[in-house]
Amino acid sequence: MAFPADYRYTKEHEWIKVDGNQATIGITDYAQNSLGDIVFVELPKVGEELTAGKTFGSVESVKAVSELYAPASGKVVAINESLATAPEKINSDAHGSWMLRIQLKDAGEVSKLLSSDDYDKYVKEEGGQ
Repeated sequence: MAFPADYRYTKEHEWIKVDGNQATIGITDYAQNSLGDIVFVELPKVGEELTAGKTFGSVESVKAVSELYAPASGKVVAINESLATAPEKINSDAHGSWMLRIQLKDAGEVSKLLSSDDYDKYVKEEGGQ
């Protein structure tokens, strides 16, 4: 699996991509592959505050329900509305099918997350490809 180098990753398998003072968040290809066919995504509402390391929603697949954890703190400014009717988009393009965008509270939180190389090593140790 390839993990985009300009993203940062959590050990809970979320990714974050920073653009100025905003960031886009989703789950990794490793996560969607482990989950199997995704059938439902629960996301916060625009305007809600996220706290780094705390849950912000869930992903339901044919195998399990998994909590989503915020990679950074901030205010939700957009959610990917298309996932409400087509959550399976995450299975076909996990890094392209973003879940939400936030206004970052502290960009320094992102630098503490895993780089793509470190995340790749982490999933290999965890039993991934």
